[in-house]
This record gives sequence, C-alpha cells and structure tokens, in this order.
Amino acid sequence: MFELALVAGFGAFAYHHAKVRDDEFANVSRKVGDRLGKLWDIAHQGMRENRFLRAEKALLTILKIDEKNAAAYNRLGILYAKQKEYRDAIDCFEIASSIEATPSSLHNLGLIYYETENYEKAAIAFEQALKLEDNLAARHVAYAKVQEKLGNDKLMFQELEKAAELEPNKETYTLLYKAFSSRGMEAEADIMQDKLKKLIVPSGRAKRIVRPRRVVV
Repeated sequence: MFELALVAGFGAFAYHHAKVRDDEFANVSRKVGDRLGKLWDIAHQGMRENRFLRAEKALLTILKIDEKNAAAYNRLGILYAKQKEYRDAIDCFEIASSIEATPSSLHNLGLIYYETENYEKAAIAFEQALKLEDNLAARHVAYAKVQEKLGNDKLMFQELEKAAELEPNKETYTLLYKAFSSRGMEAEADIMQDKLKKLIVPSGRAKRIVRPRRVVV
C-alpha cells in the first residue's frame, strides 16, 4: 500500500514539475517571440528610412537568436544589395536559399549574380525560382534578360512572350518590340507596335466612360 502511495506521489510530483516547466517554456518562448517582433519592426523601419546600420544590427541580432531564419538572411541580402555590397548580398541569399528555397530568395540571388555579370549562375537561380513560381511576369523578364546576355535569343523571346501573356501591358510589349526591332524582325515588331498603340489613349481626347443605363422603377 505504501509503495502504491509512493508511486502515486512521484507521479503527481512529476506531473506538477512538468507543468511548471511547460509554463516556464511558454513564458520564455513568448518573450523571445516579442523580442523578435520588435527587432523585425526596427529592421523594417530602418530599411524604409535608409538607416542601414540600424536595420543591419536588428537583423544580425535576429540571426543570433534564430540562426536559421531564412527571412532574416533574405532581408539582410537585400540590405547589402542596396549598398552595392554584392559579395555579402550573395552570401546572404545563398544561405537563405539553402535553409528554405523560396522563389523570392532565389530570384534575388539571380538578380545579384546578374548585377555582377555572373550570367550562368544567374540563369540557374532564375530557373529554380521559376520552377517554384512561374506566374509572375517579372520573373520571366529577368530570365529573358540573362538569356539575352548568354546569347540564347530563342529562349529570350519565349520568356518575354510568356511575360506578355501574363501581363499584357506597356512594359512587356515594349520589351518585345525593342527585342524584335534590334534583330531586324520588322513584322513582329510592327505587331508589338500595334498592340502598344491600342494601349495608349490618344492625347487631347478623354476616354469615354460607359455609364450604366438608368432604369426608372
């Protein structure tokens, strides 16, 4: 009987001790979460106000607390890129992609490789980004530009046309028009020019707004 009571006593103590530890852990986690939230606010504000040193310190502190925070590495890479510290930016984007390969981190990595004229690596990064997310025109435009640098005109046109399909606007049509014109493809350039004209409202002439017909009840 005493043994059963002893076992029950230890069981109750263990349960109480575990509950106290869980509460302490939850409290610590909450405090850490609050601190990370404040650091992110400082980082975002610093980036908006171009206070790069302040933003950098906040992001590095986040990484001391959470060394595998891919978002912090990605944001730090953007910060370094803005300051043209491309080597550090590449390191950050590569680490971010190795922790969590997201379309944005891979695309950013490709942009920095493009900026530093490392076109082969830029193409690989853009390809990986497109495999994860291919419904944004900007991704196809970036990939097209690097293919142009590599001399792959066929792939360049494919990507520009895909961008124009996704976002048929002045920017994508202009890119295609310039690409066709620079290569002597006059017929294709004329088609793009016609599409551009249809997007432009003639000057001095207000665009007519069709109002719904009034119905008297």
